[in-house]
Formats: sequence, structure tokens, C-alpha cells
Amino acid sequence: MWATHKHSTPGGFVLSAWGQPAGVFWQSGYGLAVGRDSGELSTHDAPIIPMQFTGRTRRLGPARTMKSFHFHLVSDATGETILSVAHAAVAQFEDVEAIEHVWALVRSSRQMDRVLAAIEANPGVVIYTMVDPARRDQLTMGCQKIGVPCVPVLDPVLGVLSSYLGQAVKGQPGGQHALDAEYFARVDAIQFVLRHDDGQSPHDLDEADVIVVGVSRTSKTPTCFYLANRGLKAANVPIVPGVPPPDELLTAKRPLIVALIQSADRLVQIRKNRMSMLQQDGESDYIEPDAVRRELAYARRLYEEQGWHVLDVTRRSIEESSAAILQLYQDRFGALP
Repeated sequence: MWATHKHSTPGGFVLSAWGQPAGVFWQSGYGLAVGRDSGELSTHDAPIIPMQFTGRTRRLGPARTMKSFHFHLVSDATGETILSVAHAAVAQFEDVEAIEHVWALVRSSRQMDRVLAAIEANPGVVIYTMVDPARRDQLTMGCQKIGVPCVPVLDPVLGVLSSYLGQAVKGQPGGQHALDAEYFARVDAIQFVLRHDDGQSPHDLDEADVIVVGVSRTSKTPTCFYLANRGLKAANVPIVPGVPPPDELLTAKRPLIVALIQSADRLVQIRKNRMSMLQQDGESDYIEPDAVRRELAYARRLYEEQGWHVLDVTRRSIEESSAAILQLYQDRFGALP
């Protein structure tokens, strides 16, 4: 549950959690930048991007008193890696709410001073991914003075790899975001998803790596975008009773075709929520339980006739569904493109 609020300020707008000020956005020579106070960041510095927001929480059973804590995530790159680690770690605890402070692109002493000032103002757990020894030492010593734990999340993995491979760590911030061939392949894959979303451009479906099919609201589009981020060209085609699938889908030979299925009860719930968001509360076969069951039965028969892989996404997240598809792809082709 995200509790992010937006307030107007002379310098842009402030993001806050629980009504507390966080960061102010403004334009700098480096594009969009954020600082604790408007105008604080000099264009001579690389941008520092602090954002504060409440973390996703999991509440099981009756409502209880939630234990909240400040969680500072410090990175010299985009912060994506450390965000994933933080969310995975917090998800293992019940009745806990993390107020996340994300500090990305921290590469100068001045920027680190501001991060440490924020940590002192809101003490809590600090985790980081940084390769510059000077900035690492500055953060570690600063946290020791403040009296808060400070954990380098990548060090154990890097240590093992360095020892096993017999190579020193190169120490390049954001090395996984290099503008190499793999990066541009992901860009091409994302553009392919956009061109082939919801049954568009069926003429070149056979150029896809994966085709995802399914009835409405089975998460076809977000699954395709996740696959594209892994470098797969993914198309999705809706299955609609009474509307024959395109011939290009039925004759496709090259792509892996995966059919998504979901329980009728869950699908009805998702569709009702969608209708409510669109302020369309009238009755229709789209959300009528018996009609939805018939729709799913039609889809299952089609999947069986075509021999497509069937993936039940009823209790799967987008990431879990995508991981299952990636495994199917590797089983068929031996490796990702």
C-alpha cells in the first residue's frame, strides 16, 4: 500500500509519506533532479535523487498495530537493485511497514553528506550498493557515528565471484545499465510489445519470441512487458468467444505460444474492480459468473486443440508468471536470445 502525497511548492512539488516533506523536483542540466530543499543541488554535481514513500506492506488476519521503521536505500546508480533487495527482505516480515528513503546516483562527498543528514534526522536501517571506496567509507563511518546499522548488500556475492573467477571487481557504478547490444535488444523488444499489444499487427506474429494469449484481464500486457525487459519479443492476442483467432496466430511456427488461464471467481473479481475504476457498474456478461465460466471453457478447448502451453495465473504474480514462461522458453530453445 503506497502512501505518497503530492504538494505544490515554489520549486516544483514535494513527495511525502504520512504528510512529511520528502524531495523537491526541479529541472537541472542533468534532467530531472531531486533534493531535500528547492535549489539545493548545484548543476556542478551529478544529480542525487531522494524519494520517500511507505513500502508495500502485507497484512494477514485481523488488523494489528503495525511496526514501522525508516529504511534508507543508498546507491551510486539507479537504485533498482537495492529496491528489489529491500522489497524482497521486508516481504518476509508480517505487521511491518517500511518507510523507504531511496537515494540514487550518490557519487560526490557533498551528496553523501546530505544523505547522512537525512539518515540522522530519520534513523533506521541503511543498506547500500556502492563501488567507490571513498563514498563507501564516508557512508559507513557516518552511520557508525549516528549509531545505525549499515549493510553492503552486494559484497558477499562480489567476494565469492571475485574469488571464484580470479578477477578483481571492476568497480563501475551501474555497470548493468551499459548501453551495449543487450540494452538495445531490450529496447527493440519493448517496441515490439507496443506494436503487438492486444492483437495489433498480426501480420508478423511469427517474428515474436513468445506469443501470450488469454481472455480479457489475465495480465497479458504486463507479462509481455516483463518478458521484453528480459530481451524477449513478446506479442499478446486476446481470446474472445465468437471471434476467431487470427490465422497468423494459428499458423505461427517459430514463437513459443503460452495460454494464460485463471479461475472464474478470481477473473470475475478482477473484472469487477476494473469496471468500478471505469465507473461502469452495470451488469454484463463480462462480469456475470456463468458467462465467464463459459468463456474460460471455450478458451480451454481452443488451447487444447492448438496444443499450446497453458499457464494458470490465478495465484501468480506477474513476475512469477513471467519466470515460468522464461523457463518454458529455455526448455524449448536452450537459452534466452
